[in-house]
Amino acid sequence: MSFDQHAFISYAHIDNQPLTPDQKGWVSQFHATFQIMLSQRIGAQARIWRDNKLTGNDVFSQEIVGQFPKTALLISVLTPRYLKSEWCTREVQEFCSSALRNGGVTIDNKSRIFKVIKTPVDTLETLPDVVQQSLGYEFYDFEEGEPRELDPAFGERARQEFLRKVNKLSWDVAQLVKRLSSQSAPVDSEAVAAPQAKLAVYLAECARDKRVAREMLEAELKSHGYTVLPASQLPLDEVELVSEVRAQLARCALSIHLVGSSYGLIPDGPTQRSVVELQNQLAAERSRQAGLRRMIWIPDKTQGEHARQQEFIKALHLDAQVQYGADLLTCDVESFKGAVRATLRQLEQRAPAAAAMAASAASAKTIHLLMDKDDRRDSVPLIKLLKSRGFAVTLPVFAGEAR
Repeated sequence: MSFDQHAFISYAHIDNQPLTPDQKGWVSQFHATFQIMLSQRIGAQARIWRDNKLTGNDVFSQEIVGQFPKTALLISVLTPRYLKSEWCTREVQEFCSSALRNGGVTIDNKSRIFKVIKTPVDTLETLPDVVQQSLGYEFYDFEEGEPRELDPAFGERARQEFLRKVNKLSWDVAQLVKRLSSQSAPVDSEAVAAPQAKLAVYLAECARDKRVAREMLEAELKSHGYTVLPASQLPLDEVELVSEVRAQLARCALSIHLVGSSYGLIPDGPTQRSVVELQNQLAAERSRQAGLRRMIWIPDKTQGEHARQQEFIKALHLDAQVQYGADLLTCDVESFKGAVRATLRQLEQRAPAAAAMAASAASAKTIHLLMDKDDRRDSVPLIKLLKSRGFAVTLPVFAGEAR
């Protein structure tokens, strides 16, 4: 697919009002930074556009909608005002409709709509389902229990976090832009060998206090070509969540769990366990059933903020069933990332060997050796020779022997 524009930024006017007269608005800063980073990621000038909203109003423009068939991606800057605006939410709906007619809203399970969550919102019900389910990029953190936007005006730490979030977004957008571009280019399938697919990794959703570490690890895994799951937001219903996590774990060679002080989100369901604890339980189950390799990171001296999280941490350290199939590490984050890289190298080395053995067994020619019962000892050298030459050898079953 070929597009004139890489992305359209959809936002509400009041969310771009400067905090002070000498500043740029938040959306303007985001646009400029994102444009530079995306250009660097794709190796060409990124074509990103938005309505400058010079009138100061959120007005639905048919002229904007007319550009959607030529636009690869939509970036929605979500805020309480955005979700209250009929025109802003209509832009999302119109982009979805246009995308359905031009390649689909999702490409290889990746949504063409990216949610930049500038301010926490209570509900996404006014948005299409595909947008509600897609992963969002939270441009805020919490200070003394209150949300604070990642605005460079709030100091150096906020500026660095703002840049880190834009960097993550630009990386993910670049991957999808490249994928869309490759689909539009004609390729001689016989002349070009398909690249070997890398392993899939289940990077478990974590509580807020480990979100930064998870995002760093996710970015590194993706940069090395690994498929990172879950690729969309997990359901908030426990029964649906369990089903979805099981299906995604079945695709993976490794699951990674980051555990901190916070217990995390509790989905609606019978057990009232957190998403973090449920994912660990399901990964242990998969490890018992299919040998899934697991890694758990609990930084040294981590203490639960509440009794329930402290019990979970204690169980991970002491209960063999809770820890089943996992390497539990208490090192710093960089050492943990190094351990993840080493584990993936081991898994990648084993995969071709296992495939080669299976292929060899499947393609081997079979020789059935006829003999009397008394000749079995004398036939051993011949059997060894045949097997060394790649033949599978079958022997007769004599009276009194199990078949």
